Amino acid sequence: MSIVITEDRGHVRHVILNRPEKRNAMNGELLRALGHALREAAAEESVHCVVLRGEGPVFSAGVDLNELGASSGKLGMLRPFRQVFLDCANLCEEMAKPVVCQIHRTCVGGALEVALGCDLRIASSDAQLGLPEVKFGIIPDVGGSTRLPAVVGLGRAKELIMTARLIDAAEAERIGLLNRVVAPEELETATEALVEELLANSHIAVGRAKRVIDASARPALAQTLEMEIDVQEFCVAAAHASAQAQASSSSEDERAEAALAG
Repeated sequence: MSIVITEDRGHVRHVILNRPEKRNAMNGELLRALGHALREAAAEESVHCVVLRGEGPVFSAGVDLNELGASSGKLGMLRPFRQVFLDCANLCEEMAKPVVCQIHRTCVGGALEVALGCDLRIASSDAQLGLPEVKFGIIPDVGGSTRLPAVVGLGRAKELIMTARLIDAAEAERIGLLNRVVAPEELETATEALVEELLANSHIAVGRAKRVIDASARPALAQTLEMEIDVQEFCVAAAHASAQAQASSSSEDERAEAALAG
């Protein structure tokens, strides 16, 4: 079974993250497959709307930390890994058709950044969302720092990113991060109802309206996305330098202790 699967329901294509045993954690394989599925959906004329959702117990636990650690530990590897990630959010935003993100339980870190590239977000009432990256000495660098302010406003975005706080679905809806919240057992039906509202209109007009709205909301998108990775590289380099300094200091302490003992 593919790590990302697709399912057509009339003019609606469901793109489904299918790595449930890893809580749909986003590694390179999943992201490449997701990018391929989104490109196909964008190019297919019979698809008028896309629904992005996750198989298994949660929507997605975010970036695969093991793969992120391997990438950030090697010079020159952070940008390629980040670009594969960013492509997915950009594809959701750039296709001239609405993309609805259906969220259940968990949507944090990179998963929320991909969800922010979608046009509308609907979630179950038991969902938790957040961008906890600063806890680990990094920043949301696949569009989170750029897109979140346009969705919830500058003050709310700063609070969520700078405190690394996770919020529940009710608060996320209150601040505009989610468009709709429903009981878990009603999520699929509510998503279908939202999609039907979109499909009731001219799909051409809806898609073009989306593009104009996005352009007005984020006129400097390319510049701020590039700034995200520049800052991320600085944070990673600073963390490495701090770790090396700490290791050197520990070695010196050990040598001093050995000298005293001798």
